[in-house]
Amino acid sequence: MKIERRTVQFQPNTRNFFFHILTQCNLCCRHCYINPEQHGRQILNEKTLSRWLAIFADNHPITRSPNQSIPESTNDTNVIFLGGEPTLSPALPHAIREARRLGYASITVDTNGYLFNDILDRISPEALDYFSFSLDGSHPGVNDFIRGDGVFDVCTSGIRRALEKGFGVSLIFTASRMNIHDLVNMPSLLTDLGVNRFFIQVIGIRGKPAGKGEMPLQLSRDEWEAVVPEVAARAAEKGIHVTYPKVFLMPDETFSCAGIVAENYFVFPNGRVYKCPLCEDYPIHSAEIVEGVLKERPPIRECDLFSLQIPEGCVLNKILHPGNISYDREGRPVSRIACCMLKEEVLPV
Repeated sequence: MKIERRTVQFQPNTRNFFFHILTQCNLCCRHCYINPEQHGRQILNEKTLSRWLAIFADNHPITRSPNQSIPESTNDTNVIFLGGEPTLSPALPHAIREARRLGYASITVDTNGYLFNDILDRISPEALDYFSFSLDGSHPGVNDFIRGDGVFDVCTSGIRRALEKGFGVSLIFTASRMNIHDLVNMPSLLTDLGVNRFFIQVIGIRGKPAGKGEMPLQLSRDEWEAVVPEVAARAAEKGIHVTYPKVFLMPDETFSCAGIVAENYFVFPNGRVYKCPLCEDYPIHSAEIVEGVLKERPPIRECDLFSLQIPEGCVLNKILHPGNISYDREGRPVSRIACCMLKEEVLPV
């Protein structure tokens, strides 16, 4: 099968709303980025979910960095419900139906596969575009070391049940030094499960990994490029649509920050609204929701830093994750770090 590779450029007229509706989870994954001290411990109820969904569906101006233009009005808003584990919330079916009523362009639920509160029976496949399952290994020996005993079997069973009921399903694999050796086996598992959309994520040093100082979990450029593009191509040859972060820029590629040219919002139960996921361990969020109203925060905020131009590329990566960057003998960065929202796609054609 022929495949196509392409860099997915930021879409200025598309908004992505990453909605963390709670921070509670039944698992304790080694790479979890949730930080309850910064993100809150509330479980949002139906009324709050409706009000917050309406804020982002309305597409009114939200905090922007200097020189960022306001995009034309659009209904192309995608919402991704996350946690913690979002299916732990009994209000999730209401939120899904409300998002559909408000005209969101696509609706996704990121889940660890336990599918609590009979979620598969409480919503229809027509109400939801995708359940996106997190699985970090092709067998229990790899996945369960990272995510907990028994998780592989529960998650793959959840995937099969969702597919049997007619739901759209995708799978997320967070690549790190704990599991990069097993990524090559994932295309065969995806084929066996019947999943045709695959997201390879790069591990972020935030939340639990940041607290433990686990920088060695991150992959070097050589480690990433030796494995990920080739596995993506193999998966695409099997008819699977693969997306993964660009991570590193080639010398002739221009750095661009999604915080300036795109509309991505990461919203947490305590009302914090970030535009850059790298910043989520710190109280430098761009805006906050207070009593159902979205309000800008005073400087210094993450968005005040987006326009800074440095040889390393992403300024927030330089500040927060300097260990990612290698330098030559003259002190010049060997490669620039791309915005974490810039993606590569490999797809069958």
